[in-house]
Amino acid sequence: MAERVAASRSADAIPSPAAGADPDPAASPPPLRHCWVSDRHGRLPGLLLEWRQRPDGWHGRVVHLVEDGQGWVLVEEWLPAAMLGAG
Repeated sequence: MAERVAASRSADAIPSPAAGADPDPAASPPPLRHCWVSDRHGRLPGLLLEWRQRPDGWHGRVVHLVEDGQGWVLVEEWLPAAMLGAG
């Protein structure tokens, strides 16, 4: 699956202004990990993108589903480690 994601990124990638030249096609995608996000809806699946240590503890940058009153939407946010479980 990582190969498919990498191939689709190189095929339709839009370079950011900070990137300058074309993205390096040999660069590997970031290490994504499955995780569980515990919130008021119970335990929901998510993708952990990275960890960061803050003064109040470890936080993970996660992509996961959130109910917005009209359905479910995909969000990316930093969550405390206590809300995350290993996948």
